[in-house]
Amino acid sequence: MAAAAEVGGDKYRSFIHGESERGTVWRNGAPPNYDVVNKLFEAERTQVWTEGSLEEKVQRLLKTWEMELVHKVLPEDQKTVNSDKYTASTNGMKALSRAEVMAIGGYNAFLRTKLPPEHRIFDPDEETLDSAMATFLTAFPRGFAIEVLDVYSGPPKIAFKFRHWGYMEGPFKGHPPHGQRVEFVGVCIFHVDEEMKVEKSEYFYERGNFLAGFLSPPDAASGSGSGSGCPVMQGN
Repeated sequence: MAAAAEVGGDKYRSFIHGESERGTVWRNGAPPNYDVVNKLFEAERTQVWTEGSLEEKVQRLLKTWEMELVHKVLPEDQKTVNSDKYTASTNGMKALSRAEVMAIGGYNAFLRTKLPPEHRIFDPDEETLDSAMATFLTAFPRGFAIEVLDVYSGPPKIAFKFRHWGYMEGPFKGHPPHGQRVEFVGVCIFHVDEEMKVEKSEYFYERGNFLAGFLSPPDAASGSGSGSGCPVMQGN
């Protein structure tokens, strides 16, 4: 699994600081700082995994992998990714290569959809890497926390359940902030090699209900429920 926490580094992610990162090329010119979102994570996580447990190792791998794909520019700097083989898919859609994911950005890759453009709350086809990042940084000023809820199988095919959440304290695509938590639960499968580098990631989650949470506070949005006939609520 990913290396243990570094001295003076992030408690939940590896490969940000230390000798191994001396020559790393960072997208924004310097290593990211996760102090604010770590505070949210610690305050609201539902599981506290024992250090060294399978669940804790998978959670560290997940957070480190996400950090590296977002913030490290060069494939040789991404120590949790098998750059030669890596592919990513969401909800069974066509898999993207590492180069394709890096070109469009993680949010656009994660929020790909088959919905007609007129029904899209967020349209990844119309966003750039930078515009998508700015959209979610603005909506979630305290960050977008993630935790592992359960691990169903260990390597080489790591299947796990996760929870992703943040507070809409800024506007989202013209919708004013409501200040409430927006979250979703999903399942992911990491296919890893013998060095614990991710070769393939497969995500499954309800995209429509997640994005609907930005339109109105979750309690009001949940009144429609998954039984709504609205394609925005149900479609992927």
